[in-house]
Amino acid sequence: MHLYIHMQIKYISPPLIIEDSTLEVVYHATNRRDVKKMGKEIYRKLKKEEIGAIGIGAMIVFIAMVLVAGIAASVLIQTSTKLETQAMASGQETIAEVSSGIAVTQVQAKYDGTNGLDYVAVHIRARAGSRDIDLSETVVEISDSATKDLLVYNTGSDRFDDTSDIGGDIFTGGNAFTNADGTHFGIIVLEDADDSISNTNPVLNKGDHVIIAIDVSDGGCFNHLGTRTDVFGMIIPEEGSPGVISFTTPESYNSNEPVVELQ
Repeated sequence: MHLYIHMQIKYISPPLIIEDSTLEVVYHATNRRDVKKMGKEIYRKLKKEEIGAIGIGAMIVFIAMVLVAGIAASVLIQTSTKLETQAMASGQETIAEVSSGIAVTQVQAKYDGTNGLDYVAVHIRARAGSRDIDLSETVVEISDSATKDLLVYNTGSDRFDDTSDIGGDIFTGGNAFTNADGTHFGIIVLEDADDSISNTNPVLNKGDHVIIAIDVSDGGCFNHLGTRTDVFGMIIPEEGSPGVISFTTPESYNSNEPVVELQ
């Protein structure tokens, strides 16, 4: 703000008095010299006020910048915290998917002497470092290239056997195979040191060895498995990697050797 004062005074009588409430000063002038001095004083006061106003404006801008920077920092902190939490959760899920799961160690079947294979025994264990696996929440997916079946296990059913029930023969002893059907698989416990696998709570963990009993006869999935049949599927746990089933039945069966090694 600039103030230009131009005065032409020949005489002053009575004395010139200027009272400025803003500048809080009273000016008295009785001659040209006093008027000139008064103008300089007014300009000085106004310049001082202008500098003060500029200082207040700069302070307001600075405070606004500090507030904006604070808000931005808060947003960045919240975002980084959220991303860190999501990354940790994703990492834990990835570790669980990679380390947990079911491993298929062996697949065997029994020839009925006439029509083909009627029972398939899938030997499974927990993968190294795996978490506990609830077999009641596990799904068996199996196909003979013509049909595809999904099998589950019902807790408390009569499709559960341990080594004392099978009498030395997994296919003919016990209830796991005889009571399995086209929608349910049975469980045969071969090894369970900590007794974690029961009929009502079949939990597979480290060191356990279990057979998944699948009926592929007339009352089961495929109405028997003939020769040269491609069979594939998966044993899918609630969490972790699935166990893979993949084999082709042999070119012929022998009644003298009814147990067939498939995988």
